[in-house]
Amino acid sequence: MAHIQQLDSHVADLIAAGEVVERPASVVKELVENAIDAGSTAVVVEIRRGGMGLIRVTDNGCGIAPAELPTAFLRHATSKLRTEADLGKIGTLGFRGEALAAISAVSRVDILTRQPGTAEGASLHLEGGVPGAVEAAGAPEGTTITVRDLFYNTPARLKFMRKDSAETAAVNGLMQHLALSHPDISFKFIKDGAEALLTPGDGKLESAVYAALGRDSARGLVPVSGSGGDIAVSGFVTAPLMGRGSRSMQVFFVNGRFIKSQLLTAALEEGYRNQIMKGKFPGCVLSVTLPVTAVDVNVHPAKTQVKFAREHDVFDAVYHTVLDALDRTGAPSASAPAKEPPLAAASRQDFFQTMDAKTFRQGGAKPASQPAAPVRPAWNTELRASARVADSGRTSFYQTKRAEPAAQSALGRAPSSVTAPPERQQTPPAPAYRSALGRPPVSVAAPAAERRREESPAPAPAEKAAAPESAPRPFVPAIPPEQLKLTEDLPGQTALETKEPPWRIAGEVLRTYIVCESADGCVWLIDKHAAHERINFDKLKNAQEPPMRQTLLAPIAAELSREDGALLLENLPLLEQFGFACEDFGGGALLVREVPADIDAADTVSTLEEFAECLRTGRSPDEKREALLHTMACKAAIKGGWVSDPAELRVLVDRVQSGEVKYCPHGRPVAVKLTKYELEKMFHRA
Repeated sequence: MAHIQQLDSHVADLIAAGEVVERPASVVKELVENAIDAGSTAVVVEIRRGGMGLIRVTDNGCGIAPAELPTAFLRHATSKLRTEADLGKIGTLGFRGEALAAISAVSRVDILTRQPGTAEGASLHLEGGVPGAVEAAGAPEGTTITVRDLFYNTPARLKFMRKDSAETAAVNGLMQHLALSHPDISFKFIKDGAEALLTPGDGKLESAVYAALGRDSARGLVPVSGSGGDIAVSGFVTAPLMGRGSRSMQVFFVNGRFIKSQLLTAALEEGYRNQIMKGKFPGCVLSVTLPVTAVDVNVHPAKTQVKFAREHDVFDAVYHTVLDALDRTGAPSASAPAKEPPLAAASRQDFFQTMDAKTFRQGGAKPASQPAAPVRPAWNTELRASARVADSGRTSFYQTKRAEPAAQSALGRAPSSVTAPPERQQTPPAPAYRSALGRPPVSVAAPAAERRREESPAPAPAEKAAAPESAPRPFVPAIPPEQLKLTEDLPGQTALETKEPPWRIAGEVLRTYIVCESADGCVWLIDKHAAHERINFDKLKNAQEPPMRQTLLAPIAAELSREDGALLLENLPLLEQFGFACEDFGGGALLVREVPADIDAADTVSTLEEFAECLRTGRSPDEKREALLHTMACKAAIKGGWVSDPAELRVLVDRVQSGEVKYCPHGRPVAVKLTKYELEKMFHRA
């Protein structure tokens, strides 16, 4: 057995650095939080090559005394804790005294600082955690820390870094969160020489949301504000109609600290219960304020998770605040300002509110005692009259027109053009539907005189005989029966015998489940969406060629979060394999020019959001590919609630009954079997 010995201080520093510094975004987080704690009103962050080449953070805070510069880079050196009692009431973002020591241990650091009211500043250079000499230098008020060559002395950590675009997106997302958590501070983020983010720092959260998340995201937000006891909740949530395909737009702050909390996520989504579409998630920028003694922020090395002393009270505060805001605002008008209703909608609303059954039977004329409704198009009355003619089986307009030869004018025009009332000249023609008996359609534009004649009592048998032309024409088949018989007797012509399937479709319930009866006396309930999803998944998985594409007439600008956009841009070749042709549109947005043929163009943004979630959670390339296939199959499948053609239902039932389809790609059962004995037992017949 090896002997126990104390680790070298440098190795211990590298191990400690691994807990605090995971990637360039971790360095930016620690340095910016220190700048916020220093009382800064403006913070500038600049990175190059995703932060692997350069990270520079400049603030206008209180600065550091020259004599304290070497101490600031020692482990567990901090200005924010003094006694043991301070651990129970932490109100600052940084407090553990590990950030600067961990960063300097794995990089080359330069610091330049000057306190307000002093004549000159000081500078210090560190390499691998080893400090140099403190030198006097000219500097503005505040502190500037420059980090170069991150992980240059830890190759094991360096090889796990992702592409520069992914690291840049991580820093960009972090800067968004920091800007939203402190709208009173002006943040500027520069990546590779280009400005990517700038907030005004005017103290208004809506200004920070507009600058960090964009105009479209800020427009669809609903303000929330509420409190319960010593817990206050404020911020914005998205309208129910603006749900997203993932939880990437849910941002929570506790006492100004960005955190990830399943408790707050559950409280938020509980407030949207029965108000948001299934499979969609609300977005938010919520700030929870509570006493510092009621929350423990020292439960995670990165300080992104906290523990509440009264979890139930925090849950109720968030839930009721969100629910009250949604009830007060209303789902339909949350995403956009109310518009004036069109004339047709206004007249229809008045029609349903004021018209009684007697008035409706009289043709839509309103009683004199009621105010006159807006004028409706004349085709409403025409349709009702023609519908009554069709329902009663009376002779159609085209057949009775020939019984009035005297009505033709000297120019030989049809009677309809002479005797039609003025309002009929603007009446749109009705669609020419053919009935099952082959009769011509009933004309919507029948003259008023003709309608009065048709509503008169039926003529006597003698009158019918006198006008044989008004009788319905018999249906004449396209191929005479004798010719069909000759065709059947032709040599070499063999009719294929269709075998009846050993099952029968009894119907469909809730427009989701197919009811099928098998030959062995069992009843099957089949989920048509799950069955079709499995068929699509197997087809996509076994396909040797990429799916067919459809080129969009107008490209779609998919507004995604910056992290999701960078993640998809990093996997553009994989998206190409699934039929998406995308390119960078700036600001985290993607310009989509082609989509798979099986996917509706309206589902493009939600599909890409789910793709980003799959790429974020998948471990191996095979797992990521299967997750993307699941999303593709689900989006292309028929949905529950859709009206399906009987032929589609027969194909789905045939695949299920043959045993080809048993489970959906997510593992849910496709069909449920009820035997005759189980049914009789339910009704106490067995």
